[in-house]
Amino acid sequence: MDRRSFLTLPIVSVVIPTVSAVMEREAVAEPPIAAKVIDFTISVPAAGTWPDKWICGSPSCMDNKDPAVQVHWYNEHTAYLRQNKAYSYEAPFMHLYFGNERILFIDQGYTQLRTDWGLRDAVDQCIAEWCGRNGRKPEEMGLLLSFSHLHDDHYAGIDQFWDRPNTRFMGQTHEEMVGFWGMTNYPEERVALDLGGRKILIWGSPGHVESEFAYYDEYTQILFTGDMFYRGRCYISFWDKWYKSMERLMKFLETHPVTHVVGCHVEISKTGEDYPYGITYQPDEAPVQLTVAELKHAYEVAKTVTKPGIYFTGSVFLCNQTRGMTTVDTNPYAYD
Repeated sequence: MDRRSFLTLPIVSVVIPTVSAVMEREAVAEPPIAAKVIDFTISVPAAGTWPDKWICGSPSCMDNKDPAVQVHWYNEHTAYLRQNKAYSYEAPFMHLYFGNERILFIDQGYTQLRTDWGLRDAVDQCIAEWCGRNGRKPEEMGLLLSFSHLHDDHYAGIDQFWDRPNTRFMGQTHEEMVGFWGMTNYPEERVALDLGGRKILIWGSPGHVESEFAYYDEYTQILFTGDMFYRGRCYISFWDKWYKSMERLMKFLETHPVTHVVGCHVEISKTGEDYPYGITYQPDEAPVQLTVAELKHAYEVAKTVTKPGIYFTGSVFLCNQTRGMTTVDTNPYAYD
């Protein structure tokens, strides 16, 4: 890894094929698909689609019939996965990026046991499908497991992959996380991960917690901001560090085009309603993707923040040092 860088018919007779006939048919079978070398630098940003509506829970978890893991192919080389809210109210989103040589899987959800929630099976199926389309063998593709930050709804599912061959894991301390990317100047340093012609830019983005990363995919030009900025309650534990992370994002936008800003959760309806903390049914939730304009507007709102409290930008709730509260509805701070 450069650190910088899936009759009815008249009965006449029955002929039993001989062994030689079977062998002859096998000899003329379709040849396997030749391995494709994908150029991830042309026709960028690579187009993609979002679902009209994500699976977003049901009134009764016990009666929920949705898949445990929702898989959506944004395009043929990019998949987004979401944990069913019946298995976790957090319903985190996970990112699967394919390159010519390796695959990056960001965040692994909130359920450890494969027998309880088959994330490993869903990921392996995605890899098999991609390899089948592109003439690769799944065992030849290296899988990198990383996460946005050290909260267990983003890394608990990593336990399902410990025995998976050709797989590398991000450690669960700040030093191991930074070292996984070869960073020596966190959070300012930006490194490039090469997946084999497809580059992911990574840098520090603390504020929600001390150890968090932003990811930018040069192929789709999607910016992933984790829990530091997403369509919901952005719990900001360290305001000064979060604000500096926002400044880095603003500076990044000056030199890099961004098609979508994507976080880890959705906790807001299309009309701006804050869904209660821990809810397992969000029938009219807003889309996961945000626009650059919404990110910039949130930054303008942040400029006006001078004290702890909850500040609604129209897209996200900036919860400045209010993490101990369960929901904005019971928070003692006034809305600003």
